[in-house]
Amino acid sequence: MNRNETLAALRERPDIAVLVIGGGINGISVFRELALQGVDVVLADKGDYCSGASAALSRMVHGGLRYLENGEFKLVRESLVERDRLLKNAPHYVAPLPTTVPIFDTFSGIANGAVRFLGLTRRPSRRGALVIKAGLTMYDLFTAARRLMPTHQFRGRTDTLKTWPAINSAIRSSATYYDAWVSRPERLGLEMLFDTVTAASSARALNYAAVASTDAGLALIDTLTEETLPLRPQLIVNATGGWIDLTNNAIGATAQKMMGGTKGSHLIVDNAELYDALGGHMVYYENEDGRICILFPYLGKVLIGSTDIRVDNPDEVRCEDDERSYILQSLAFVFPSIVIADNEIVFRFAGVRPLPASEDSFTGRIPRDHFCEFVEPSGHLPATLCMIGGKWTTFRSFGEMAANMALERLGLNRSKGTEDLAIGGGRNFPADPEKWCASLAEQHRLSLERAHMLLERYGTSAEGFAQLTADQMLPRSDYSVGEVRLIIEREQVECLADIFLRRTTIAISGGLSLALIDAVLDILAAHKGWDVDQAATERTAFLVLLAHQHGVDLSDLSQTNDKRSALCA
Repeated sequence: MNRNETLAALRERPDIAVLVIGGGINGISVFRELALQGVDVVLADKGDYCSGASAALSRMVHGGLRYLENGEFKLVRESLVERDRLLKNAPHYVAPLPTTVPIFDTFSGIANGAVRFLGLTRRPSRRGALVIKAGLTMYDLFTAARRLMPTHQFRGRTDTLKTWPAINSAIRSSATYYDAWVSRPERLGLEMLFDTVTAASSARALNYAAVASTDAGLALIDTLTEETLPLRPQLIVNATGGWIDLTNNAIGATAQKMMGGTKGSHLIVDNAELYDALGGHMVYYENEDGRICILFPYLGKVLIGSTDIRVDNPDEVRCEDDERSYILQSLAFVFPSIVIADNEIVFRFAGVRPLPASEDSFTGRIPRDHFCEFVEPSGHLPATLCMIGGKWTTFRSFGEMAANMALERLGLNRSKGTEDLAIGGGRNFPADPEKWCASLAEQHRLSLERAHMLLERYGTSAEGFAQLTADQMLPRSDYSVGEVRLIIEREQVECLADIFLRRTTIAISGGLSLALIDAVLDILAAHKGWDVDQAATERTAFLVLLAHQHGVDLSDLSQTNDKRSALCA
């Protein structure tokens, strides 16, 4: 993953088999699938890896219970298969999540669900106990052959209020089933990327590398240096999600509108009363307008979401104040006695669901499935395979689908599958984590708590970080100086946002401070050879990004004169 070596190789030989544009989870997935078949493949992203929609998911790994009412049975079945594969292949980041559905009616939703299934109405309605029972029964049937988690169960009103005393007292009953959650989705994507370039010498990847059309053909633009390199791929894979149409325009691929994404916004809340009220469960509930919302414990805080709003420009997406109000209003419906103060919202984020173009008046009815379409060659441009739709849970099967179509186009055969391929620190994951952590702690003279923390962050790759954790700790942080330095040196970090928003969970878990930012900036600036002015520009730009995109205001930005945008913004 040496940037200079990758660029030098492309200067020397611009002819490649496949160019994957987009370093989100789907782009990384198809990149991995192709590379493991020995294909000469290059991945390029105009920003950082997993910095778009792949950094803004609801952190759920799930079958999609509500998709059943849209008739998307194939998608739900596929999603549940992939969920279970991730529980096995990435156990360091993906774990079971008990999920409870509060139920306020018994029979409602039956008639409306039927006519919605037939396409006679688009509007949602409240789902009663019988409708939810039918959906959960089907969920259990889809996983019966490989049961990894308990089947669903219902509770009456008395038991529900006893288990969750703070829940809306108008509740009639509740249903609990199991799905899964992902603690560090960006790191999981990065680990797949690093695994791939380690396993396949023909695979190369670059972040901060835009692709554009020129009079002579395609060009790769290193946005760090503005160097332009010609590229001559035999095939392009457009894996840019909500940016697919914009990417096609940039490379000169003439195609009809393919995408019709919607925005999903989320809040991270630090409220002990709410955290305790959840009892370790995700609450999967309907707001009063019928929109499905979620809240669950996430890294010591509570994640609440989300909205579903059409967007035209994915580059301008952020969680707006009216969405924040909507999310808090939805929370007040299910836990009416719990009030969230402004200063308890420690982070907010928004992403674009990469949905296919649709004129449907109700966004919840737009299909969540995935498919691929070819844009045929034109002029200097080869064929472009566009990956349309998809959800985070199904990234592996979506990447497999796209790779198979690419291989067929190139006249190549598949030689290796990824169904049972462990990811990064999920390899050799211990059956007894307590014993493994005790051994790690003893070997490297760590506290048992520290060993557990490293296992959660890196899985079995924690061994590579363990010897560094005796270093000085960063201010107001449970990360060490050596730990962050190693990430910067090995993981293609180009700016502060890469560290705080994607390589670690410091920002999303509310752990940022000016002292910590300055300490990490010193390490990054030393590694990059930045002078004082360059470091100051990066600091200011990151603070602007935090305030604008994530509602995190760590300084009086009105007093700074330097409003230049950071590369990573």
